[in-house]
Amino acid sequence: MSGILDGKRVLITGVLMESSIAFHTAKLAQEQGAEIILTAFPRPTLTERIARKLPKSVKVVELDVTNTEHLDRLGDIVREELGGLDGVVHSIGFAPQDALGGNFLNTPFESVATAMHVSAYSLKSLTMACLPLMTTPDATGGSGGSVVGLTFDAQFAWPQYDWMGPAKAALEATSRYLARDLGKQNIRCNLVSAGPIGSMAAKSIPGFTELADVWNHRSPLEWDLADPEPAGRGVVALLSDWFPKTTGEIVHVDGGLHAVGA
Repeated sequence: MSGILDGKRVLITGVLMESSIAFHTAKLAQEQGAEIILTAFPRPTLTERIARKLPKSVKVVELDVTNTEHLDRLGDIVREELGGLDGVVHSIGFAPQDALGGNFLNTPFESVATAMHVSAYSLKSLTMACLPLMTTPDATGGSGGSVVGLTFDAQFAWPQYDWMGPAKAALEATSRYLARDLGKQNIRCNLVSAGPIGSMAAKSIPGFTELADVWNHRSPLEWDLADPEPAGRGVVALLSDWFPKTTGEIVHVDGGLHAVGA
């Protein structure tokens, strides 16, 4: 029986740890029949080491999403490796330490600008770098694809999250505008809003434990900080053809916490 990504070619960013959503997305994508390529920054060797734990070997490409030269060369590298793309996974986020941990009122604009560039604008720049690979007709004469990003519910102000909150709000708005402008090219843009996971990104947030503890008290479904697979399944589903007319959407994989009050 073929998988739901059988024959798909997918670029996945953000594989830094085996505990990350991006790693489990890559693993599930391969298990569901996709050919994948990974990007990494700032330490491609770290991603190469983690990638050895995937079911199949993959190529890792260095990609700093704030570097125009890296973005410009990405298409040629991916085309040589996979021929084209059917999906892109954006799992990138970063904010300087002075933009997190309760320092919201004192964060300088330079740090806010970095958080916005890396965490939000990069969805647009990465998508545009990959766009020619998704709009070139494939062997069946079709084209198009699915862009899926990862967010952390930007409806609320979270403890310690500070300027990553506005950055995620910008990411969510960027996804909607990409959905608007790329729909005519049969490209869908959606986000998965995941609950907290004990990943490298989480460990960089001072007071992360306080934030994550909200799920212990309010999540309708029991939430496991050590289990990124549910979110990875959500990403893979949106990459597949099972959501052919869904775009501009945010799918919550958070145990249902977004739906309940205090």
